[in-house]
Amino acid sequence: MLVKVFGSAVYGICATTITVEVTVAQGIKFVLVGLPDNAVKESQQRIESALTENGYRIPGKKIVINMAPADIRKEGTAYDLTLAIGILAASGQIPDTLLHNSLIMGELSLDGGILPIKGALPIAIQARNEGFKRIILPIENAREAAIVRDLEVFGAENVLQVIQFLSGDENALLKIFIDEHAAFNPDQQYNEVDFSDVKGQENIKRALEISAAGGHNVILIGPPGAGKTMLAKRLPTVLPPFSLEEALETTKIHSVAGKMGKYKSLLNQRPFRAPHHTISDVALVGGGGNPQPGEISLAHNGVLFLDELPEFKRTVLEVMRQPLEDRIITISRARFTVEYPASFMLIASMNPCPCGYYNHPEKECVCGPGVVQKYLNRISGPLLDRIDLHIEVTPVHFDELTASRPSERSETIRERVVHAREIQKARFLEVDGVYCNAQMNSRMLRSWCKIDASGNQLLKTAMERLNLSARAYDRILKVARTIADLENSKNIEIPHLAEAIQLRSLDRENWAG
Repeated sequence: MLVKVFGSAVYGICATTITVEVTVAQGIKFVLVGLPDNAVKESQQRIESALTENGYRIPGKKIVINMAPADIRKEGTAYDLTLAIGILAASGQIPDTLLHNSLIMGELSLDGGILPIKGALPIAIQARNEGFKRIILPIENAREAAIVRDLEVFGAENVLQVIQFLSGDENALLKIFIDEHAAFNPDQQYNEVDFSDVKGQENIKRALEISAAGGHNVILIGPPGAGKTMLAKRLPTVLPPFSLEEALETTKIHSVAGKMGKYKSLLNQRPFRAPHHTISDVALVGGGGNPQPGEISLAHNGVLFLDELPEFKRTVLEVMRQPLEDRIITISRARFTVEYPASFMLIASMNPCPCGYYNHPEKECVCGPGVVQKYLNRISGPLLDRIDLHIEVTPVHFDELTASRPSERSETIRERVVHAREIQKARFLEVDGVYCNAQMNSRMLRSWCKIDASGNQLLKTAMERLNLSARAYDRILKVARTIADLENSKNIEIPHLAEAIQLRSLDRENWAG
């Protein structure tokens, strides 16, 4: 008897339906084909124990299982439940009437419990797109999949519940329904941190407001204890709220990476990722033998914070250059190519020298001759060119640190940022994939960043004195456009350009004097 059960494989952030064909015939053999990896091949022992513990068995006959399409490698333990149900149906222990329009996934423990899997959201989306009526998943993943409309989602705690459900007991499994609009709460606040916690540093707060308003990358340069990390961690609190589309896209990436956690449905807050400087290039951009999203993709639609930037390996930093421009990362191998979204805001911080006190107003730098320049050379010019704002962070004076006057709250700054983003949204309404000034290309710059003769002269002088590249010229125009949007100005004026140039003036050859 031939039975077909349906599962799914995740590649990148998209899923592919896998048809598991099971036949039971005379003989004694267990054959599993269709490019399964070792984790899939080991499922026989887990299935045998799980079924035995719940009063069922693998028949002592020849069992042949094909996982189609056979030219796609099947990886992981999520096919355990699919294979187990296929064996039971093919051997006549349960009916197969519901299998043709059901997609079933889950890892089995030895006692029959069903463990969570990765990628439940893209699997559910693909199941809906291919016309499946229902999907059966581990109970921990069910809320995540239930965001998908027009698909019945059932959560299972053990294999016996699935067997009873497929045998006709409709109440054996818990049907999960999530209203995506009720689950989506973009106004949820970051209660732990707020810009009002930061004393002084008004010029840095202004620069981060500009950064958030236009989606610009930032680097903070200053001595230890000046507040670089504290300021960076508060940047997400002033970013615009998630849109539902952004939330779904970001949730899909975290689902594939297994970062959603149990019983979660949608991400409501923009991600903030802060990897340690010992991270490898694969962990940062993604990839590996079994491709997984890296930190830049986990920060999609949010913030990637690289603390102590020069301490990261040179190769790790260089692999970020292309994603910073294209906002997507392509992982190419001999057998496959996958793409992960990587539209993130980069905020980096660094000391001006190894000891941290170069150009400090009070403490003396103890670094030897040439050491400062060597330290700064760890960051390449092309990477630095892709960072829009270079901000010098100075230590907070004691009087400001102990002042009792209240600082501006993140909520107030956020209102101005959202207003500026609304202006940009209207500007780019007819342009796909562009929603903020930082994403403008050269053609858009010519259309929306026009400046008069005096502005041209100011930029020319800045380019010559600071020896800036053509890319830096574009970045200055984008930042000036954002400053104009914050002030509700239709045109880029001289003050907007001057502030944008000032925020760019810490170019690498100026740091070392």
